[in-house]
Amino acid sequence: QVQLVESGGGLVQPGGSLRLSCVVSGSIFSINTMGWYRQAPGKQRELVATITSGGRTNYADSVTGRFTISRDNAKNTVGLQMNSLNSEDTAVYYCNLQTGWVGLRKPNTYWGQGTQVTVSS
Repeated sequence: QVQLVESGGGLVQPGGSLRLSCVVSGSIFSINTMGWYRQAPGKQRELVATITSGGRTNYADSVTGRFTISRDNAKNTVGLQMNSLNSEDTAVYYCNLQTGWVGLRKPNTYWGQGTQVTVSS
């Protein structure tokens, strides 16, 4: 089975930085999109950033210029460098993997268990 495991969350002061990592295990096709989503208390889960296996990136307006997403295709990992953090960044961050049609393989979406990021003084 495909499994995603996040790490790197924690407590950080406003203006600080954190780096999240996600490791994917299992059999997956090399062409896919990986990304990070977050969900704050009382709010809907929202996209933070995505990156394709070809390196194309997409960021939410709220994090553009502060966050950087990256991936290592050989190791099936995706990272999220978060700088200039503020209280609005407090949320559970989820790693995501999205696959497309590959022969008889249907598209699928996989999620990690989430890692808590808390920005507080």
